[in-house]
Amino acid sequence: MSKNLVIVESPSKSKTIEKYLGNDYKVLSSKGHIRDLSTTGQYGLGVDIENGFKPNYIPIKGKSNIIKELKKQVKESKMVYLASDPDREGEAIAWHLKDALGIKEKDYQRVLFNEITHDKVLEAMANPTKIDDNLVKSQETRRILDRIIGFRLSKLLQSKIGSKSAGRVQSVALKLIVDREREIEAFVPEEYWKIIAIFKDYEAELFKYKEEDIELHSEEEANKVLDALGEEYKVESIEKKEKSKKSKFPFTTSTLQQEASTKLGFSAKKTMSIAQKLYEGIDLEKETVGLITYMRTDSIRLSDDFVKPAMKYIEENFGKKYVGYVKQAKKNDNVQDAHEGIRPTSVLREPLKVKKYLSNDEFKLYSLIYKRTLASLMADATVNQTTIIFDNNNYKFKTTGQILLFEGYLKVYKDYESSEDKILPEIGENEVAKTNNVESTQHFTQPPARYTEAKLIKELEELGIGRPSTYATIIDTITSKDRDYVTVEDKKFKPTLGGIETTDKLQEFFGDIINTEYTKEMETDLDEIADGKKVWNKVLEEFYKIFEPRVKNAFADMEKKPPEETGEKCPECGKALVIRHGKYGEFVACSNYPECKYIKKDEIEEQEICNCPNCDGKIVEKRSRKGKTFYGCNNYPKCKTAYWDKPIEKECPKCGKMLTEKNGTIKCSECDYKEE
Repeated sequence: MSKNLVIVESPSKSKTIEKYLGNDYKVLSSKGHIRDLSTTGQYGLGVDIENGFKPNYIPIKGKSNIIKELKKQVKESKMVYLASDPDREGEAIAWHLKDALGIKEKDYQRVLFNEITHDKVLEAMANPTKIDDNLVKSQETRRILDRIIGFRLSKLLQSKIGSKSAGRVQSVALKLIVDREREIEAFVPEEYWKIIAIFKDYEAELFKYKEEDIELHSEEEANKVLDALGEEYKVESIEKKEKSKKSKFPFTTSTLQQEASTKLGFSAKKTMSIAQKLYEGIDLEKETVGLITYMRTDSIRLSDDFVKPAMKYIEENFGKKYVGYVKQAKKNDNVQDAHEGIRPTSVLREPLKVKKYLSNDEFKLYSLIYKRTLASLMADATVNQTTIIFDNNNYKFKTTGQILLFEGYLKVYKDYESSEDKILPEIGENEVAKTNNVESTQHFTQPPARYTEAKLIKELEELGIGRPSTYATIIDTITSKDRDYVTVEDKKFKPTLGGIETTDKLQEFFGDIINTEYTKEMETDLDEIADGKKVWNKVLEEFYKIFEPRVKNAFADMEKKPPEETGEKCPECGKALVIRHGKYGEFVACSNYPECKYIKKDEIEEQEICNCPNCDGKIVEKRSRKGKTFYGCNNYPKCKTAYWDKPIEKECPKCGKMLTEKNGTIKCSECDYKEE
């Protein structure tokens, strides 16, 4: 027992940390979760509902060897440090490691790495703690809720209307998109007219008649105003006002996803993937170091360890007048303030200094995070805003100009937030400007816009639905081609007929559960479990008493959608051929099943891959009508041999099953064997 064992989630993180800790430590990776709920028991939930919702955990496929190796290393170690990510999910992973590896209470410590830098890793190791059981129970409750809702509703929808899946938060997000589409469809445009007086250097727009706001709804009304106007526009008032333009807060998970979407064109999934790499460690010239703090956070707080050197950096590089203050946000009930906002680990690692070590996208995201954090600590920008009101026969026209007096935080953030000057000519009160160049233009009110990814994330966060760390997965799920719920047009989400039908059926039978308010209440319950204020299985029990009767009612009363006819007749019995849904996609079969078992061969040319290992057939490449590729036996349905990855006619040296290939990686279709 010579070394201490540190277990982290990511292999790349393990290499970085091992360099920091030295020879007395061995750092290994669990590669994320090692266990999940089984699919045994009632409804395949992997949860013993009758026995206090006791979960039944099994190793995730392909993780058995990792567990075996970690168990061996645990036995040979003096102390085990569980260093999974510093959030609820990471806390649950730490508990699973402790439980699955049989680690005794006295033989482990929990460490939290909020940033992967030499000093912070050593500081975390010097201040270990124990697993927070309340956080674990909160995450476990979330997983069980998602399993119950996901499995029960997905099975219902698959059997009744052929939808692919449903979920606790996924279905609420889809409902938001469907509701918005219905608002757009129901919207009736209203006509309105604008009148603009055009002068040499500026324009002024009609906004009042006498002291009342004016609205013009037809060309006839607009023409009456034009007829009443003279040439002279007398200056009625001039107002000059200095205004502060405040910088934004440091990034949270949600605001980073939104800003990266609008400013860089990154999807939430891409943003989180790149941020993970920046957090886990980048190989610089003389060291491997995490460039940003942990990227799953609701907080905008910054530590003194960063703020003090950052303030000094601002003063030295831009001047004392550019130094701002630490901004404080109002506490939101849905915010978990466990760690800081997302920031660079050192203000001295300027983006251009590390650019050569980063990919183009990594550099773009790091620059955004670095500049946003620095800008949040800088002085406000100042603008001089001038508003001039003109009077023409009691019709009031207004023009506004703005001049940037002091850049403030825009000194570093102007690439992402513009501030254009609009200069008005010097003019005094009671002066008269003249013009006959007056335009009237027709306009129509616009329906609410469809959600972009950034807008949907903002809406979910404001409604308190789900957790920011899950938004990327939610969006990825509802927009996947396989589910066919949402299409993306001009970067905006539009529901398909299938998405609308799925939402309507869920609202018909589960409207009191699949909605924003109930989902937000669930998040509050999960937070209270994390704070030790509620008992996890009591929350599940209360939910299940409401939910399960609704499911049984829906199975009994929801009308089953008949399969879609193809317009062809069965060559064996003459009944109509219909499209059916199977494990590996859609296929065409006889509507008279089970009396007639005719299945039409795939019209797409079947490319033979290799011999079937389980019969005398051939493994062929197949595609469903949705375009998803799989590899199955051409003797289906008699032989149900099938693979997601492309099989190669070669046996696994470990278990003898078929080997498969994907993206150049050869691995076993059954066990965890992989060719190096």
